[in-house]
Amino acid sequence: MVCKHYLSKSDQRELPDEKKAIVPFEMAQIPSVLFSTGWTNHQIIMNRCKTDAERLFYMLYAGKEQLENKELVRIIKTNTMTSLLGSKDVQSEMMKREYPQSGVLFKDTVYLKMFGLPVKYKESKLRKEIIAHMKDFILEMGKDFLFIDDEHRIAVGGKTFKVDLLFYHRLLQCMVAIELKTDEFQPKDLGQLEFYLEALDQEKRRSNENPSIGIILCKDADMEVVRYALNRSMSPTMVALYKEQLQVGGVIQRSLVEFCKFLNKKDQRTVP
Repeated sequence: MVCKHYLSKSDQRELPDEKKAIVPFEMAQIPSVLFSTGWTNHQIIMNRCKTDAERLFYMLYAGKEQLENKELVRIIKTNTMTSLLGSKDVQSEMMKREYPQSGVLFKDTVYLKMFGLPVKYKESKLRKEIIAHMKDFILEMGKDFLFIDDEHRIAVGGKTFKVDLLFYHRLLQCMVAIELKTDEFQPKDLGQLEFYLEALDQEKRRSNENPSIGIILCKDADMEVVRYALNRSMSPTMVALYKEQLQVGGVIQRSLVEFCKFLNKKDQRTVP
């Protein structure tokens, strides 16, 4: 970048308008990404990340989510870059069309190590632990989530159904229904979730809100079965896994460019 302080008046007249701005020489040498988060966070990122792609991602992510130091350490430990940028393969086509940003907003793997779950437990136990550790759970899912209710009741006909967890997503301006499964994903689980989404949209959704999103959070899944099931899904849905222990995974870079473009949009609040 050319600094105006060091040019004659005749030289300045020949410069394009964008290069006539007065920029202190020292500041002109610092990439703008360094201002996305604080100094201590930069130290954490430099000490804990192994590649430039990781460093760039966590600088941008820390700025987007306004992460504190302890929160940043945790999301690096839980390999957020991989679980976030790899989520496209577990989303329905309707999800991708309705919410193009979803690929850089929803994780395909979340870590629940902080719950201290026993070896065997029921879905009700998992739900209660999430409620008890809601702050940690929302941090793991993403700070745009606002908790609404657990076992949220929906009346259809003469029957009452319960959504395990109901959230509101501020950026996408829609409800997010999460169904918990303590065993392997089954195609029938998706049918149940789509029924809940239809009921939420008809009975609960307000006129200014977008179509509801559904997430099945399960302990295990055959990815081929997931792919077949999601190919037929007529709703914005996805399948995510939860892990009880941290696992070291490889870092993917293929979606980092898309993540940067997403953060650089002038108005992130607009949902197509």
